[in-house]
Amino acid sequence: MALELIGGTVVETLIGELIKAILDEGKKAAEFQAIFDRLQSTLISIGPTIQEIERLNKESDRSKETEQLVQMLKDGKELIQKCSKVTWWHYHKKWKYSNKLLDLDESLLRFFQVDMAVQGFRDIKEIKLGQRDPYHLKLGPCQAPDPPPLTVGLDIPLQELKMRLFRDDASVIVVSAPGGCGKTTLAKMLCHDHQVKEKFKNNIFYVTVSKAFNLNAIVQSLFQHNGHGVRVFQNDEDAVNQLERLLNKIAPAPILLVLDDVWSGSESLLDNFVFKIPNYKILVTSRFKFPRFGSTYKLPLLKDEDAMTLFRSSAFQQDGRSYMPDEDLVEKIVKGCKGFPLALRVVGRSLCGQPAEAWESRLLTWSEGQSIFSSDSDLLLCLQSSLDALADKGILKECFMDLGSFPEDQKIPATALIDMWAELYKLHTGGVFAINNLQELSFRNLLSLVDARKDESDVDGCYNDTYVMLHDLLRELAIYQSSQEPIEQRKRLIVDLSGDKVPNWWTQDNQQPFGARLLSISTDELFSSSWCNIQTPELEVLILNFQSKENYTLPEFMKQMEKLKVLVLTNNGPSPVQLINFSVLGSLPSLKRIRFEQVRIPPLCNTTAEFKNLEKISLVMCKISEALSNRSIQISNMFPNLVELNIDYCNDLVELLEGLCDLVELKKLSISNCPKLSALPKGIGKLGNLEVLRLRDCVKLSGLPDSIGRLHKLSVLDISGCLQIKEIPKQMGELCNLRKIHMRECWSLCRSELPASVMNLVGLKKVICDTETAKLWEPFEYHLKNLRISVPEENINLNWL
Repeated sequence: MALELIGGTVVETLIGELIKAILDEGKKAAEFQAIFDRLQSTLISIGPTIQEIERLNKESDRSKETEQLVQMLKDGKELIQKCSKVTWWHYHKKWKYSNKLLDLDESLLRFFQVDMAVQGFRDIKEIKLGQRDPYHLKLGPCQAPDPPPLTVGLDIPLQELKMRLFRDDASVIVVSAPGGCGKTTLAKMLCHDHQVKEKFKNNIFYVTVSKAFNLNAIVQSLFQHNGHGVRVFQNDEDAVNQLERLLNKIAPAPILLVLDDVWSGSESLLDNFVFKIPNYKILVTSRFKFPRFGSTYKLPLLKDEDAMTLFRSSAFQQDGRSYMPDEDLVEKIVKGCKGFPLALRVVGRSLCGQPAEAWESRLLTWSEGQSIFSSDSDLLLCLQSSLDALADKGILKECFMDLGSFPEDQKIPATALIDMWAELYKLHTGGVFAINNLQELSFRNLLSLVDARKDESDVDGCYNDTYVMLHDLLRELAIYQSSQEPIEQRKRLIVDLSGDKVPNWWTQDNQQPFGARLLSISTDELFSSSWCNIQTPELEVLILNFQSKENYTLPEFMKQMEKLKVLVLTNNGPSPVQLINFSVLGSLPSLKRIRFEQVRIPPLCNTTAEFKNLEKISLVMCKISEALSNRSIQISNMFPNLVELNIDYCNDLVELLEGLCDLVELKKLSISNCPKLSALPKGIGKLGNLEVLRLRDCVKLSGLPDSIGRLHKLSVLDISGCLQIKEIPKQMGELCNLRKIHMRECWSLCRSELPASVMNLVGLKKVICDTETAKLWEPFEYHLKNLRISVPEENINLNWL
């Protein structure tokens, strides 16, 4: 049975031979049987992991990483054969070879628990250094995502598209249709089709272009996908030239480049990817036609039968308990959607579980005989009626319209929405209500909610790995809904700038105040940071989305925003940029929440500002070492009321200032994916109000300070992925309010024992860990009557990538 685990690779073959040697020689060397059984158990347990490692190494061309293991297995086989020749009276040899067998077993375990972990976290380090995109840990930067589970009416288009693709005369194929018709789904299906994969093999590259494309970033991702590090391009021309050389190296092997969601006016972008290379194909999806590039495949709308199938999948619950309208009424609703996939899903979901009157009233709102899909504006009007069902859902419709504040084709962090809605709609309670609203909108197919958490037990009010994806058309709908009132009276102003061109209503000559509570400004890499003044005296949330290579200047008009409570600043460029005019933040007396992503925080010692009302700071993929370079900074004076501090993917964080321990109001401290953090401040015990301490995936963190025992209000502790923590301080037993501990993949800790003081954790209810860590708790289960040890199965969701 053990041999059934073994496949055909070199490493797998060697494991099979070693197990066979143990089974054969074990009969001759009974004195080693106990150690043989232990070694055999180890080999069987690593079998599935070996198969996965071999597969990934083959795909990533990293076969050298298992050379150490190969040699180890060869030596092991030779050792087993020597053991069979040891006679029972040679006690010295028996002792010698027993130790060698134990060393072999420990070496194998070390390879998988430490060496392979270091290789894995080397990948994470590459992410921090910009050599790999953090959102593509499992999925290559240009690897095609999986199509959705239910695809309706696309089988024939898939076959027709393949026929065009396989024709020698078609080098560029454009799939054209209005937004929401399934172009992207069709492209994903094509990339995962067996015949297509058989022809193009590993040379299928999938890139989402979008309206505000970045040629440099696209070429960069193609190089990274092919195993190259960050490339330095002098300009766009140089990037294109280097890409051509890369593709020529791959040729004459067939190459398929998919450019998804290309917008009108992007012909120049397509020109940059057209090369005279044998067997090189380009597939473009777009709402627009590009006749200059030859073959255009117009994706048809769904036929009646397929439209009905798709609509029923959204409108009717599988248990059959929801209201079932007359077939005639269903047919009229489906007919009104005109075979448009997105409309069928959204309208169907909005009517799911609704009474007869809701179905009938929906039909009455559509003018009979009027084509609602004659243009995109008609489609927006149609989808607008789907939002009418949110009228009795409190602020749900407002939450949906807020989603339009974020750039197209960008993952929207759930934590940013939590911050916004906490102040705009008083949805406090740690984000529970906000996430519930997102789940409700997701249920109605108005957004996609994706979660990268490994299991549900990871929650504990932490939503750092939860994101929202919004279809382009639904984003347009949200913006359209927000623009129905006169601009001076709108609740939210959403501005997308191209270069320095501003809309007519926003000029230096127009100084009238605007009543918006939310202002979103998105700028591209051509923006010069030359801001026009704008007066928004009622503003509470400011969202600044930008693409910049070096610097980003905060606008002076922020000084007038006396009611501003939330600032969300996101750099969508390739690397962190320096913030200019940082001192303007000191002029915001009502500011409560800050979220910065991919920026360099300037030295805090250069500002005299005091953020007296600031309660929460979130720093994601930021450079923060300069900000904390001066150890004399009085952090407690600068942030006297800080309640929550989140630091995620900040790869230059080496240590925390001791002054952090003076933030006596702090309740939540979360530091995750910071690979250089080696130690916590010794005085962390002074944080007497701390309730949650997360230190997830800080791989160099060597231990917890003894003063941790003074955190008497601490209820949640998370040290998962902290590979270097070797022991738990005995003061841990003094945490009288500790309710939950996360400690998966604490591999160094597995080699020690927990202190006896953990028996005092009588309030501890749950430990989330892995199989090895669970063994550390087994001796204490009898004493800790309320303790439940959870070893969840990892379920990594790749759809969010």
